[in-house]
Amino acid sequence: MIKSMTGFGRCEFADENRKFTVEIKAVNHRYLDVNIKMPKKLNFFESAIRTLLKEYMERGKVDIFINCEDYTQDNVSLKYNEALAAQYLTYLNSMAEKFGLDNDIRVSTLSKYPDVFTMEEQGIDEKSLWLGLEKAIRGAAEQFVESRIREGEHLKKDLCEKLDGMLSYVDFIEERSPVIIKEYKERLEAKVAELLGDRQIDDARIATEVTIFADKICVDEETVRLRSHIKSTKDTLEAGGSVGRKLDFIAQEMNREANTILSKTNDLAISDIGISLKTDIEKVREQIQNIE
Repeated sequence: MIKSMTGFGRCEFADENRKFTVEIKAVNHRYLDVNIKMPKKLNFFESAIRTLLKEYMERGKVDIFINCEDYTQDNVSLKYNEALAAQYLTYLNSMAEKFGLDNDIRVSTLSKYPDVFTMEEQGIDEKSLWLGLEKAIRGAAEQFVESRIREGEHLKKDLCEKLDGMLSYVDFIEERSPVIIKEYKERLEAKVAELLGDRQIDDARIATEVTIFADKICVDEETVRLRSHIKSTKDTLEAGGSVGRKLDFIAQEMNREANTILSKTNDLAISDIGISLKTDIEKVREQIQNIE
């Protein structure tokens, strides 16, 4: 199957402790470029997430957004630093005695001093956390791949239609080329007859001139290669897989052949068709940029 590089997937997974929400979206890129946005406490899973995503994608600029809601009530605890509170109290009593001040220290006042009470997060069960996170990522990734495949099938259909149109242009060029030579010979004979009047025309000389002209404008090799490239593109689309780079290379070769045809021809009809051919090749190249 052909996959587009643009896609979107979303999944939620929840258990009794947490709910994970994962969204994945992507646009075109020459390589796989993954950008992960997630809560700090999940940062140690980054390497595992990148490895997991490579099972589902090979190219594209991918953004993945991860959110985690924790339902547990005992994931943090209050810590009391008795030693630090004792030091605060000692110094406060010393200050009251030294400066002759009333000692108005209360427990509520002392508890507000820095680091007397602190909140500490309990140890996280990494295995349990990863199991839930992995399910959410895989669910989003599967949706993401499905959306890429759907878009890829549309691209494939449109590309095949354009390739068929390009074949019709090649047919026209191949049919028109012998006619150009015939018309050139007729014009040449008419011109020579006009110049020589009743004198005999040298058929051998005419044949030589026509041969030189035919060789100069001959595009047989270019049209044969174009047919081959078009067929190769269709075969590659049918084979599927990650074929974007290969198709882009073939499209460059098709463009090269079209340029050569245009540079050789002096016929207006073939020039018009050659321009249409180049236009369609460019459209094909643009769409190929969307294929993984």
